[in-house]
Amino acid sequence: MSNRKASVYVKKNLAGILEETDSGYSFTYNSDYLDSENRFPVSLTMPLSQQRYESRTFFPFFDGLIPEGWLLEVALKAWKLDRRDRMGLLLVACKDNIGYVSVEPLV
Repeated sequence: MSNRKASVYVKKNLAGILEETDSGYSFTYNSDYLDSENRFPVSLTMPLSQQRYESRTFFPFFDGLIPEGWLLEVALKAWKLDRRDRMGLLLVACKDNIGYVSVEPLV
């Protein structure tokens, strides 16, 4: 598996990095973001912290950002992705999310 990374933005401010690894997934807040006055947690399940969040499965919060229904079907066909590739779907479908969190591939 190739390790993929994404920049996670909260209100257009870089909040942290989401990473897919051989053992699962991790999310780490950006230290500058933690030091800023306008900081908000990405999710209530991932409060502001210097600790690295790790999970063997895809974080439910990020999974919830992925489109559903007919919009998911459009994304699957357009980008030729497997519906089980949650990180891939997040990277292509969640750049301009409605709401305060957006995700962009980190190259």
